[in-house]
Amino acid sequence: MQSILLIGIIGIMLLLQVMLPFIVKRTVVFGVTVPVEHIRDAHLLRFKKIYAAVTAILSVAGIALFFIITGTMDLPEDRLIASGILLPFIIIFISMALYAYFHMQVVRYKRESQWFKGRRQVRVSELTSRSKDEMLPWYFFLFPIVIGAGLIVFTMMNYQLFPDQLPTHWGPNGEPDAFTAKTRISVLTMPFVLLLMSAMFLAIHELTRNSGIKLSAGNIPASKVRQFRLRKYSSWFLFFISMATAMLFSFLHIKTAYEDLLSGSLLLFAPLAFSVLVFLGAVLMAVKVGKADSDLDRTTIIDEGGDTVNEDDDSHWIGGIFYFNREDPSFLVEKRFGVGWTVNFARPAGYLLILAPIVAILLVTLL
Repeated sequence: MQSILLIGIIGIMLLLQVMLPFIVKRTVVFGVTVPVEHIRDAHLLRFKKIYAAVTAILSVAGIALFFIITGTMDLPEDRLIASGILLPFIIIFISMALYAYFHMQVVRYKRESQWFKGRRQVRVSELTSRSKDEMLPWYFFLFPIVIGAGLIVFTMMNYQLFPDQLPTHWGPNGEPDAFTAKTRISVLTMPFVLLLMSAMFLAIHELTRNSGIKLSAGNIPASKVRQFRLRKYSSWFLFFISMATAMLFSFLHIKTAYEDLLSGSLLLFAPLAFSVLVFLGAVLMAVKVGKADSDLDRTTIIDEGGDTVNEDDDSHWIGGIFYFNREDPSFLVEKRFGVGWTVNFARPAGYLLILAPIVAILLVTLL
């Protein structure tokens, strides 16, 4: 059963990586801005098709080689699952290596074509449209925070139920294989980490809400639909992850207090189910958002033509992945390769949001 789930996850992930160039917004090709009238350029379409084909072929070959090698080793299923965790990273490595290659190809092709030369570049952003978005209210994210606080209260009231040696890691068979001594601090580590993560999810959600809605000058209606969908579904997805994390941490923590509550196999199933649900949620968000203002969108492109064109902001993107723009007040912006958000690294708060939770979790864990 676990092997079937692993194969299913890897298959869906491979399909998603293959489809990435076709579900990002139309005016960005491998992290490079193109004018709206050139999004169906034959060279650009050929780059996308080659990327998809090579990604699929190399990934399938790598997966097949993995199963051939592990098959000759006669590994038990739990060890096979543990080893199979490497496969998604192999697929991502292949995808990103090809992305880097085609990013350079598109940059060179754009420079030779001089699409933006002599044209007036326009940046379109709507702050008034925020009132129309369907992001969840901030107080929804208080639910996982309340769960974390409740877990702290439960721990303090039931300190005697926890074993003298607290598990800190679980092996492939679902049984703990690393421990630490019980103290008033160590027994509260997991609830405090959950509380910090829940607060981080709330902060990310509100920073996303306050980010600008950036539209394409050549196709404002379609790009507006995409922005609204991105904000709506990323809001729901973030809330889902926050709640799922709270439930998983609560389950593992309560299982530590009541050691005979469930068997090891069921303990292994909980994190696996969490991973599957989060992955499926990410795929659903990618599909919902990716159908708007992308190659999958069959609606007519409204191009105003003439000397006006959407802004070429490639200079603010490092490799089409890392965004650095001091003039942009937005803390989060839409990714250029993939579906979701990335940080504006020119904003000091960006480093704070990334590093503060990590440092806090490390301090709590090491105390």
